[in-house]
Amino acid sequence: MDNYAQDMNAEAADALAAVKDADRKHVFHSWSAQELIDPLAVAGAEGSYFWDYQGNHYLDFSSALVYTNIGYQHPKVTAAVQEQAAKLCTVAPGFAVDVRSEAARLIAERTPGDLDKIFFTNAGAEAVENAVRMARLHTGRPKVLSAYRSYHGATSTAINLTGDARRFGNDSATAGVVHFWGPFAYRSPFYAATEAEECERALRHLEDTIVFEGPQSIAAIILETVGGAPGVLVHPDGYLAGVRELCDRFGIVFVLDEIMVGFGRTGTWFASEHWGVTPDLVCFAKGVTSGYVPLGGVAISAAIAETFARRPYPGGLTYSGHVLACAAAVATINVMEEEGIVEQSARTGAELLGPGLRALAEKHPSVGEVRGLGTFWALELVRDRQTREPLVPYNASAADNAPMAEFGAACKKGGLWPLIAGNRIHVAPPCNITPEDVAKGLEILDGALSVADAHMA
Repeated sequence: MDNYAQDMNAEAADALAAVKDADRKHVFHSWSAQELIDPLAVAGAEGSYFWDYQGNHYLDFSSALVYTNIGYQHPKVTAAVQEQAAKLCTVAPGFAVDVRSEAARLIAERTPGDLDKIFFTNAGAEAVENAVRMARLHTGRPKVLSAYRSYHGATSTAINLTGDARRFGNDSATAGVVHFWGPFAYRSPFYAATEAEECERALRHLEDTIVFEGPQSIAAIILETVGGAPGVLVHPDGYLAGVRELCDRFGIVFVLDEIMVGFGRTGTWFASEHWGVTPDLVCFAKGVTSGYVPLGGVAISAAIAETFARRPYPGGLTYSGHVLACAAAVATINVMEEEGIVEQSARTGAELLGPGLRALAEKHPSVGEVRGLGTFWALELVRDRQTREPLVPYNASAADNAPMAEFGAACKKGGLWPLIAGNRIHVAPPCNITPEDVAKGLEILDGALSVADAHMA
């Protein structure tokens, strides 16, 4: 047995060395200075866990990049992809195909209002690109408004729409984008004292922006239904409805980016259900297939679809509605329905994650705020609760980011893979995470937060 174990260890070591060597020589990683990173080599994954070649298992509180909504390697979805591959691996997007039509039907049944037409893309950024194109063609107007605290993707229009620091190296200032401040009561740009006041002042600011930019020049306003990368920003009650009213008043297309929060992440199929708001266009991706095969798209209202009833839509993608991706989407949606995963996400947030994270905040002074819905939460880490000074500066790197780097290392040492952005940890496990794994993750976070506490002013 010992010799067998040694052989297996040697085999794993050789595999690890080969993977790391090929990665270093040939893979160009996103958002990174290539020589300053050392990516973990992943050997496998299942459920809420993945593991490396040395046998270290990590409870994934990031859902990869917030997309493994049903966890890794769900057998019904992997089987559906295999069955589709045996039947028909690919076909051009111009054909009608059973699995593509079924994926569109299942998605349309779950979108709000009359968003019954589905334009398929390969991922979320392409969904944003096409939603903006549709809005501009529908209205004949050039400008699009988006929030400063936002992330919409890394392609040309999407990165210009993005408000966070990843925009800086890509912003052409020629994309027809105007940024505005959305509501964020914890760090209010409007000096508001209450959520209601924050909502009112944010809507007034947006209306002023529209008026001074010229409503006749604005095609669309795009918002993340719940701000994802900027920090799990849950809009105050009344805000999305107020934006809807402004769009109606000025003839502006209202686009909701549900790429990160759609398909159960916040405890509803789409996050807009929490506020009963229907946009004109919805961008989706990520959780629609639990990331098993890349797929995104735009759900389109009847009015905008009518614009292209007899006028060709000038856009398309070679792999639009790829049949393997659509098979993954059909299986994922059916699994979520059959296993009650959307409802489970809601319960996990209300009964486990929310109370558990708030209990950690009571214990650890470095936690300035807890916010979230379903299986999508964030802890805002601070140096001082009174001043709300972030634990690290905005867009920190190198030594300035040391406190968050140490906190992240403590999470990983405990067996938890965190999603860290700026001075925040985002808590986004699979929507079907078990109560036992929630408790385990919270216990590891408890220990790691002591590291953050040590950096307080």
